[in-house]
Amino acid sequence: MKNIKRNITLGVLFFLPVMFLLFLYPSTHNYNPLEIVNLNVKELNGFRSDDNQIIQLKDKITVLTFLGANPSESMIATLNLKELVYDKFKGFKNFQVVAVLPNQAKDKLEDIKNNISAYEELKHWHYVLGTDDQINQLFESLKSSEALDDYMATPSAFIIDKDLNQRGRIDDREKNEIAKSMDPYSKVEYNCLEVSQIKNKMSEDMRILFTEYRQKRKGNFDSSIRRADDLKESNE
Repeated sequence: MKNIKRNITLGVLFFLPVMFLLFLYPSTHNYNPLEIVNLNVKELNGFRSDDNQIIQLKDKITVLTFLGANPSESMIATLNLKELVYDKFKGFKNFQVVAVLPNQAKDKLEDIKNNISAYEELKHWHYVLGTDDQINQLFESLKSSEALDDYMATPSAFIIDKDLNQRGRIDDREKNEIAKSMDPYSKVEYNCLEVSQIKNKMSEDMRILFTEYRQKRKGNFDSSIRRADDLKESNE
């Protein structure tokens, strides 16, 4: 009798993890890619990096941010982005963070670089400099609920895919908001001053985007991506 009970217990302990994995397996076929909220983001032509590298958005998975003429005032947002996003994804192929600044901020770059990279070289974090007109044109090619301030800065960051599409969420409602039948609203940018937004939403969305590209490489990606047209139609 004791042997029977022991065998039953061992059987349960063995099959329980297997059943759990089998339960999760079907979910891989219901994968939802990160949605395209805007097309044709402007390339970085005409911008120059602080270390004379050629930095481009095409063929990279980019987190794009605008630090402005006084980058030290964006320190909190920059540190949040570094610690909660860059540190998590810096080992992924073709990942980069691009921080945009006006030309006059070049002499102020060292302070912020020393603060966020005091103990390591940030190989995939780039600073690019441009004129106010160039920065405005780049920003205007993005979909945003905000405008750049007088110093060409914003606390928001944007996710750009390898094909110069801006990624985000067409419907960013929480479950309780859906239950209350609230009108859909989108997530096209991520406020780096809000830790919960960067840690929970942006980090999750980046993970989804990397999963999409990994599945494409393996030939397993067959989901259609909702695009900016869907967002436009929902607002008409």
